[in-house]
Amino acid sequence: MNTTPDPARYLLRHTVATVAYRAAKALRGAPEHFASFHIGDKTRTPAQILTHMGDLFDWALSIAQGKQAWHDSTPLPWNAEVERFFAAAKKFDDYLASAEPLHASEEAIFQGGLADALTHVGQIAMLRRLGGSPILGENYFKADIAVGRVGPEQPAPRREFE
Repeated sequence: MNTTPDPARYLLRHTVATVAYRAAKALRGAPEHFASFHIGDKTRTPAQILTHMGDLFDWALSIAQGKQAWHDSTPLPWNAEVERFFAAAKKFDDYLASAEPLHASEEAIFQGGLADALTHVGQIAMLRRLGGSPILGENYFKADIAVGRVGPEQPAPRREFE
């Protein structure tokens, strides 16, 4: 039996873990009013962005399963939306960790929902700064990111800076 992980699938899982690590940092300690912080008429609130990120992971899972479906969810209360996001990331990661086949190329899965989720994590981090509750920068090269660790509980940063 071959126990060596498929490198492309492993990189997808590492990407999910990276999104989870960065999202946990951007979401942790957000003030109560942050979910509804709004900077303009044509921009999303942090709650709307986070909802979209959960939808992206649901979409990526549906693609991987060969049943592509998109759903625009209505934002939940902030803490419930945070839980939903990490649950969606876990469901997707669990599928990637399984022996189930991928019904799309790893490259297409990455360039769709995963790359988009990385972009949105940056938006939330930027909104934290604009909203007066910035997070510290970090040397993510040194971060303790591990495949399969996709929940809100993440290790402490190894190298932060202002």
